[in-house]
Amino acid sequence: MPDFSNNPNQPRKPKKDLTMEVRLIIAFVLMGIVLFVSPLFFKTPPTPPRPQTPPTANPAPNPEEPKKPDAPKPDAPQQAATTDHEFIGPQAPPSTITVETRLYVVKLSNAGGVVTSWVLKDFKDSEGKRLELVNLTALEAKKPAPFSIMYQDGKDAEQLNSALFTPAKTEDNDGTTVSFMYAAGRTQCTKTFHFRKNSYLSSVTSEVRQNDLGVPHLLEWRGGFGDFKVLNRQAVEQSVYFDLANNKLLLHGAGSPADERGLYSFAGLQDTFFAVLMLPPPELNSAIQVRSFKDDVVLQKDAAAEPYVGVAVGGGEKNEFSVFVGPKNVDILKNVDPKHNRLSQLIDWGWFWFLAKPLFATLHWLNDKVLHSYGWSIVVVTIVINILLLPLRFKSMKSAKKMQALAPQIKTINAKYKDVGMRDPRKAEQNKEVMELYKKNGVNPMGGCLPMLVQLPILYAFYKVLNVTVELRGAPWLWVADLSQPEQLPIHVLPIVMIITQFMMQKMTPSPSADASQAKMMRFMPLLFGFFFYNMSSGLVLYWLTGNLVGIAQQWLMNKRTPAVEIIPAPKLGPGKKNR
Repeated sequence: MPDFSNNPNQPRKPKKDLTMEVRLIIAFVLMGIVLFVSPLFFKTPPTPPRPQTPPTANPAPNPEEPKKPDAPKPDAPQQAATTDHEFIGPQAPPSTITVETRLYVVKLSNAGGVVTSWVLKDFKDSEGKRLELVNLTALEAKKPAPFSIMYQDGKDAEQLNSALFTPAKTEDNDGTTVSFMYAAGRTQCTKTFHFRKNSYLSSVTSEVRQNDLGVPHLLEWRGGFGDFKVLNRQAVEQSVYFDLANNKLLLHGAGSPADERGLYSFAGLQDTFFAVLMLPPPELNSAIQVRSFKDDVVLQKDAAAEPYVGVAVGGGEKNEFSVFVGPKNVDILKNVDPKHNRLSQLIDWGWFWFLAKPLFATLHWLNDKVLHSYGWSIVVVTIVINILLLPLRFKSMKSAKKMQALAPQIKTINAKYKDVGMRDPRKAEQNKEVMELYKKNGVNPMGGCLPMLVQLPILYAFYKVLNVTVELRGAPWLWVADLSQPEQLPIHVLPIVMIITQFMMQKMTPSPSADASQAKMMRFMPLLFGFFFYNMSSGLVLYWLTGNLVGIAQQWLMNKRTPAVEIIPAPKLGPGKKNR
């Protein structure tokens, strides 16, 4: 696999405030989750048989107790394996196996053969610690640990999930393999994990048998997943699976549990920036079962329980999955599934995806190949956008100048009809006169709004890029620690400078309105912009601020070089058209 490395991410401080999405929508309206299990079973060592009953942790007690001499048989493969494997404990006492690769550190427990920690080395949480993807609080609350076993009927295999497996660990050039084996009475269970050195893609195999018959089961990841300290966590944590039959990505939150069976190319959990996905072999052409759950976990004493999403995937007597646990990086997801690239649908580009995708691709290229800074990449892209919009801005300014020149005549027309109500038929005459004046002078009353209307989809595309791409999560620029988050300074500098430049550009731009009260209201627009942008992502503020600076320069040039406009007076009214 390719080398998927990521730059270390900076801490992000959560703020209890309106979400960026809510603020952005309002602005548009105003502007147009360590499992601790007491051992319930200790395997009988391979010594002469004793007249004692089987351990209570046997999930399927064997009524044929006199056949105790057969008990050591499950250990036969273990003895054979000692030439190939390094055993972690001779008689399977409680133990933790740690696997560290270049990208992550995973801890596994032989109590159930499960994962108790999965830390990404290149990403940090809001406290500056390496990002833990397993909800440790949920493990303390006795929720099933990742890769626990659930039977097909939806019941947890509680005895298997707490039994002490015999672990074995081996390493080779490709990575590390950890296997777990459990056998008691007529129940056997094996799990094998393989972790690659330089890839977020690993693999897991599980098999359960009773009375020499395979037992259908699923593998679980419960109690949530991802960055548990982000804002609006419950909204961004979801179970996810891709329905091949309908070529559709299906999502379920903690509040909408589901039990589905079908042909799925992958299934698992995600939040905004990270995902754990189980991918069946491509050649598998049979249905798999996916269950999603709501797990209520109490984080602090006397606090209300919080809902976390969980998932179970499988359904076979033997399950084999490739497992992706890592960031929703565009390039990484594409390399996991290069043929179909279905994993890329995990990134929600929003309504204006046709703008957001090329915008991100441009920023990504500039950062990787030229500038090595997402902040300066945003500045350069903003300048290019404003240059491309220059003809539209020029046309808008020309229209605004004409509107400004026409203001006295429009004021005169309005004065003539000042006593006419909105329902008065003569109101149509007033509108007709105004529109006739506009028509004679080639003025579009909405012309001055065109640049703003074009900027709104681009603004939203920038918002989505900054808030759904893990590449920009923790990206620094000058004093800004994370462009995808608001500034962490006591006073946010970028929004304040943005307000100042907004006032400057407004003062340089001709006012198209003849209504004094409307013009007065427009003077407060920079303050309104500052209010909504103050706690938005720094990258979004940087985009708008850069646009203001470019706009000031463009406006100065146009004011200097644009000639005065000629105005055609309004037609004089005939005797029969005198206003009464």
